[in-house]
Amino acid sequence: MDKNQTISLAKVNRRQFLAYFSAAGLSTTLLPGVLWARMQENPAATVTKGMLAEAEKIAGLEFTEAERDLMLQDLDEYLQSYKDIREVELQNSEAPALLFNPVVPDQSFKARREPSKYSKQEEVRAPSKLEDVAFWPVTRLAELIRTRQVTSVDLTRMYLSRLKKYDTQLQCVVTLTEELALRQAKQADQEIAAGNYRGALHGIPWGAKDLLATKDYKTTWGAASHKEQVIDMDATVVQRLESAGAVLVAKLTLGALAWGDVWFGGKTKNPWNPEEGSSGSSAGPASATAAGLVGFAIGSETWGSIVSPATRCGVTGLRPTFGRVSRHGAMALSWSMDKLGPMCRSVEDGALVFEAIYGPDGHDTTVVDLPFNYDANVDVTKLRVGYLKTAFEEQREENEEWRVFDLRSLDVLRSLGIELVEMELPDEPIDAMAFILSAEAGAAFDDLTRNNRDDLLVRQERNAWPNVFRHAHMIPAVEYIQANRLRTRVMEKMAEIMHDIDVYVAPSFVGSNLLLNNLTGHPCVVLPNGFKKTGSPTSISFVGNLFAEAETLAVAHAYQSATDFHLQRPQLGS
Repeated sequence: MDKNQTISLAKVNRRQFLAYFSAAGLSTTLLPGVLWARMQENPAATVTKGMLAEAEKIAGLEFTEAERDLMLQDLDEYLQSYKDIREVELQNSEAPALLFNPVVPDQSFKARREPSKYSKQEEVRAPSKLEDVAFWPVTRLAELIRTRQVTSVDLTRMYLSRLKKYDTQLQCVVTLTEELALRQAKQADQEIAAGNYRGALHGIPWGAKDLLATKDYKTTWGAASHKEQVIDMDATVVQRLESAGAVLVAKLTLGALAWGDVWFGGKTKNPWNPEEGSSGSSAGPASATAAGLVGFAIGSETWGSIVSPATRCGVTGLRPTFGRVSRHGAMALSWSMDKLGPMCRSVEDGALVFEAIYGPDGHDTTVVDLPFNYDANVDVTKLRVGYLKTAFEEQREENEEWRVFDLRSLDVLRSLGIELVEMELPDEPIDAMAFILSAEAGAAFDDLTRNNRDDLLVRQERNAWPNVFRHAHMIPAVEYIQANRLRTRVMEKMAEIMHDIDVYVAPSFVGSNLLLNNLTGHPCVVLPNGFKKTGSPTSISFVGNLFAEAETLAVAHAYQSATDFHLQRPQLGS
């Protein structure tokens, strides 16, 4: 090979070598064996025509010898460009210049702001034993605080006590923020006594998924690789809840780097059945909320990380529209798919929390400035409610138990006077676009892969982040862009389908609905709709138009008010 066509890779390790080829969109089918061995035999060489011929296979291409001759020098120059970029240390918080926008042309949204209207609360009285309110929704806890029947300090101490008592069973806590919590609770009591009541979240203890930065406390991201990490700031969501007067009592678990329920300290458990995990990745928020260890929690979803643990633990979760809640100060996994949302014991709790955290902050440039006008008393019979006909019919035989609960959910909606409209999702290869998440996650944690620190993560198996981060480097940039072009088509088709639909109901895990919504950015409210023979909950999902959380929550609230699944409590051991 001509010297002008080579650069030395003598000092490049195997993992860097693999990354060079993947970044160029080249095949690494033979790199682990033949090609890498050839590089070791001739360390002065870089890309050869033979390597390129093998690499073409993964891209589904075949070039001529003349075409390969033309490419070699350019590929070597690419390698140097990649190397130059890698020498710049990029933080997880630094987002790409390309911003995802779920809005397609000709879509318009309500811009008029109106006061939210919540259900009228019945008079509440504090029980003789304070722990009896541990499972109360925020709407009722707030009345105890507002009427000064219970102090925030007492409520906070009760929840801290339960966190300490039951965490040994559930493994849902990374860090107790006890000192901060008692300080915030004391301040809340002083303000309320002085007549300065901030609203329904004032004095209410809550828990944060430990991917949200909190000043003076560790933010571990659930991973051994980051378990000593301290980020000297409060995430926007943390700041906004503090402004609402809420009391942070704990940093709650997440599966390592937001996958599953296994973190560096163990496996977070489902309070309904401690023999199984709580699912993830918002494992701790779901478990702690279901077990009555916090008033509410904040979770996050990229692809099912609110819906799945909310289902497993029987809580109500809201995954907002992409671009509704600032992710400033939250761990980035996928810049075009990450979303933050509340995990609560009722739909109206979710509305209260969402109202406190949504809207622009000047940091997360994906967040739009549109109103949230919740009205619990809206006439849901006048909303256009669809249902995924095929999905309800296609519950597999092994999910017959779920199918019964899902069909009963449709009956409940009809009993409310709602006319359900048959609908289907776009007929496109949705699952084929899943590697968009892999590519972005691989970039977000590229440093772990290159420095071999991915070996620190607890789960080392095919279906876990270390393996995904590694093979993400093999995704050609062209294919990532092509997948996002298909994503645009799906968004356009969804806009057409949703033009005549306000909200639709869907089985939570049948078909492509969950991935599709996370790719298109649509909001979802998930809530319990039954219990399996094992005692674990099942769920139903309500999906709304972009930025239509108010209508989605209203329909979900109407359903929940006609059922009592959310009022059931797990039996925790002593």
